[in-house]
Formats: sequence, C-alpha cells, structure tokens
Amino acid sequence: MTDIMMVLACLNQSLHPTALRQLTVVAQALLAMTGRVTMLGLSRWAGKGGSYRTLQRFFNTTVNWSLVQWLLIRTHLWESDEVMVAAGDDVIVTQSGTCTHGLDRFFCSIYSKVVPGLGFLSLSLISVKRRGSYPVVLEQLEHAQTATSQAESQPKPPGKGKPGRHKGSKNRNRRDVELSPYLQFVPHHLTHLLEVIGPCIQLIYFVFDGAFGHNDALQMVRQVGRHLISKLRSDSALYFPYKGPYSGRGPRKKYGAKLNYQDIPEAYLKTSSIDKEIETKIYQMNMWHKKFANLLNVVVIVKTNLPTHKIAHVVLFSSDLDLSYDLVIDSYRLRFHIEFNFRDAKQHWGLEDFMVVHETPVYNSANLAMFMVNVSQALIRPLRAQWPELSVNDLKTWFRSWKYVVETLKCLPEMPESIFIDQAIAKVAQLGRINHAVNPA
Repeated sequence: MTDIMMVLACLNQSLHPTALRQLTVVAQALLAMTGRVTMLGLSRWAGKGGSYRTLQRFFNTTVNWSLVQWLLIRTHLWESDEVMVAAGDDVIVTQSGTCTHGLDRFFCSIYSKVVPGLGFLSLSLISVKRRGSYPVVLEQLEHAQTATSQAESQPKPPGKGKPGRHKGSKNRNRRDVELSPYLQFVPHHLTHLLEVIGPCIQLIYFVFDGAFGHNDALQMVRQVGRHLISKLRSDSALYFPYKGPYSGRGPRKKYGAKLNYQDIPEAYLKTSSIDKEIETKIYQMNMWHKKFANLLNVVVIVKTNLPTHKIAHVVLFSSDLDLSYDLVIDSYRLRFHIEFNFRDAKQHWGLEDFMVVHETPVYNSANLAMFMVNVSQALIRPLRAQWPELSVNDLKTWFRSWKYVVETLKCLPEMPESIFIDQAIAKVAQLGRINHAVNPA
C-alpha cells in the first residue's frame, strides 16, 4: 500500500512545513477513522501530533487549496497525453443553527426543496481517458449568488397587454449581456482555475448542466475564451438557418423553418441503434435560437420505445460549431462524474459532518473533504492492477487495519520485523474488505 507521506510530499511547494505536517496527520486520521468527521473525532484518531489544539490551528490556517489540489493532480493523477475538460456544479451541504458562516436557505435537488445549509461552487478537471473527475476549486456561495435565488428575485412580468414590442424599446445586443451575481462569480473562479493549471493543460470546453442552457451563460463562457457544452430545454424553439433567396429589400432573413422534434429531417441523422426494444437516433445540426446571439451546434437524442411507441428526446448544444456529436454527448456524460466527487466527499470525508462556524475553518473543512477525494484516487490508482474493484471503503479498511496493528504492536516489549508487520496488516485488513486481490501475495 502506498505511503500517504509519499503522496503528499509534492505539496511542499505550496504549504509551510508545519501545515504540511499537520495535513499529513489529518489525512492519515481521515483514512483510518470511523464515525462523523469532526475536529474532536479527528483528534481521537490522529494520535501523536494531532491534538485538538493542533487541529484548531490547522483549520484556522489560510491554505491555497486550488494550488494544493493541482499539485496533487499534476503529480499523481494527470498524464501528459490526456485530454481534459472543465466542469462545474453546485453542491449544497445541509447545516443547522444560526452562526455558521454563509448559512442560508438553498434549493437542494436531493431533497427537491429549499433546505438550510451552505452552498459551494465546485470546478473540476475531468479526464476523457480515465473517465474520472478531479476537483480543483471549491468556493463558498452566498444566497444572492445562486441560480435559484436569481430566478426568485427577478420581478414577475406584468399582465398580458398589447401584442408586440413596447413603445420606445430598442434593439439589444445579445452579446453584450448584464451578468447576474452568480454568472459573475463563476467566471472569476474559472479564470482562477486556468491561472492555476497554467499551460500544462489546454482547456477548450467548459461543461455545465441545464442551469447554463441560456445566452447569458454562453456569453460568460465565451468571454473567458472557452466553449460551452450544456443542455437546452426539451421544448426549446430552434430554427434552421435561412438558405432561401434574398427578397431584394430589407434585412436578410435569418431564421428558416422551425425544428419539429417529432419529424427531424433524415439528412441530419448521424447514427441509429436498437437496444432492448429502445431505438436511439442521434441528430446533429447548426441551429438558431431566438434568445441566443450565437449559432448553436445542436445534438438531439431521440429515444423511441418500440412496443409502446413512446418518444422522448434530449437537446444538447455547444458553442463550438465544429465539435462532433459524439464528443458533445461524451463530454456532457462525463460531467456527471463530478456528482461522484460530491458523494464521496459527503459519505467518506466529512463534507456533511464538520461543525465549525467561522469563515476560514468552514472553507478549510469543505476543501479538505474535496482534497481527500483526490488523495483517495491517487492511492487507489496504482493498486488497480492487483485490486481491479478496489473501493474507498477497502482503502479505509486497510488504513484502519494498519492503525490497529501498529497500536497493538506498540504494546510489545520489542517491535517485530517490518515483514511481519506487513503480513499482520494484510491479514487484519481482510476482515472488513469488500473486494479482494486478484493475485493475493
């Protein structure tokens, strides 16, 4: 099993030796402990060098977590020939009380309702080759910066009046948009992500869910110099570019025929397949949307249940008109891997457990949980050859076994040889392991 100290040695470029030593102690405790991840729980499992006061000092230390994450990814998880895309999403951490910094009410999709808690924006690098997500940036949101609050704060349109444009209204440049606080918050940290990784990775595409399926988000991503891949509403009104003759007067027509999702021309069909009585057809075309300033590269996935003839479709789009349909679909599918980061951070690394209330400890606690997601991937990757199905639970079982064995051997009058210690750890680790080695030593 890889030594945690060897994995974290690359962080000496960004952390003070004291902070690095404290982080190593905390990471070892997180890998071995059971129960809720709080400072009190960590101090009980940390042992020497991890007293409660030491942990308090660590969680009140200012840490450049984005740089720390990138150094770990660059050293242990990134390969020079990999193609990566950037992805972002919001994660809501439920919290109670009244004193926690940033505590407000946020909409949580897990509960399908507004809950008290903390909101964070996460930006990750997703490997197309490895099919995995590596979180880099995690920043706390205020309620006014969430997409939900923006929708709530917008004034409701007045009652139905006369048709047509209001008197005195002027044409607006849809490329010159006034960004909401949330859309100002995202590019600031996306730019920070690009600055942290530098020229090592050429990030071309930014993938976001349907919350970014509008013109303001597209213009925001284009201002950063990247292309957006996202999803449109299934009932979006799309129009083919007009290719007819010029009438001879007035402006040239821009919009052609409206797209009928039930009758898409076969000329735009890219692939068709049937699997378990479900027929899937994929179409790709360049389309206009009257609320977008840019021509869109649209991919429509139509699924038909052959026995019942029920039809459903999904509309994906990209601002890159030359991007092939399979890369649009694959990139959007990869975006979901960021949800696995949130699951692991909450289930194993204490994203839902911390009980600190001040700004710096809250920020450090949340980023520590996401940091451990990358640490666990760095520890698991070299062991995949021997344990193809190795999970985070198996990893924590091994480190817990190591903790038990070492603490037990300390009671002996003389410490045995290292080979005996390795055999004892391997034997104890089998007690709670789910997946076993293919060729056990």
